[in-house]
Amino acid sequence: MRKASRPLWLAGGVFFVGLGTLGIFVPLLPTVVFYLLAAWCFSNSHPEWAERLYAHPRYGPHLIAWRDRRAISRKGKIAALSTMALSIAVVAFTAGGWWTLIPLAVMATIGTWIWTRAE
Repeated sequence: MRKASRPLWLAGGVFFVGLGTLGIFVPLLPTVVFYLLAAWCFSNSHPEWAERLYAHPRYGPHLIAWRDRRAISRKGKIAALSTMALSIAVVAFTAGGWWTLIPLAVMATIGTWIWTRAE
């Protein structure tokens, strides 16, 4: 990797850590997904920072499970699918009509993919 791209990977990692940390406090904003992206960015710029994410007591096991086995915990799957179902209901009651098809299509495709991942 060229040295010139390291600052971009670092900036991406810091950005995704910020979004992931915001996800701790903001409902429906994911945390682990952004930490996964941050770890990937850091592995291209500062691998020791990626290792710090993998060593985190709460989120580290989820990150390691994804890195090593492409696995999502059952609790994570249920949380993701429940949130998707809630978004379908919210869109149905607020926008209604064909707008409901958008989150329904997302749940049908992404939800199926999530459910079929290893645990």
